[in-house]
Amino acid sequence: MIEVRQERQEDIRAVREVNTRAFGQTAEASIVDALREHCPGLLSLVVVDSGQIVGHILFSPVVIECEGRNVSGMGLAPMSVLPECQRRGIGSALVNTGIDMLRERRCPFVIVLGHSGYYPRFGFERASHYAIRSQWEGIPDDAFMVLMLDRTAMQNISGVARYRDEFNLPEASCRES
Repeated sequence: MIEVRQERQEDIRAVREVNTRAFGQTAEASIVDALREHCPGLLSLVVVDSGQIVGHILFSPVVIECEGRNVSGMGLAPMSVLPECQRRGIGSALVNTGIDMLRERRCPFVIVLGHSGYYPRFGFERASHYAIRSQWEGIPDDAFMVLMLDRTAMQNISGVARYRDEFNLPEASCRES
């Protein structure tokens, strides 16, 4: 049986390993390390199976710049599961738990740059439907998505979604979760 819980200090090495193995590179692990060091307000969750960390998800602050005012929410990135543990519901458990926790915290939205065939099952829609754009050029429209958690707070909100500067690390060539 798996357990989803918040990341602990002693999990850092295992979380780095999960991200590196899941993505086949260190870029995402380096972003997580930089965010952990410099960014308050993170939501970092792990999945533990038989005493081993097999999955990780990170939510970090994102701002939508909307005509002279900013609306703060969260960005989902990265989400990773060890290759040998994929397709067992671990990613879904991470996403659902994280969304539930953010909803409790009254977070108005979650942005994700991810697989268009995966994230809609959690309620994510194309951000372009709300005239929300990514800060990065050339992002496919169907890969940049938003989940509205508080539609009242997000009424008439459109503009550019900006992730934290840590996502612009030189090795962060692959931003898709």
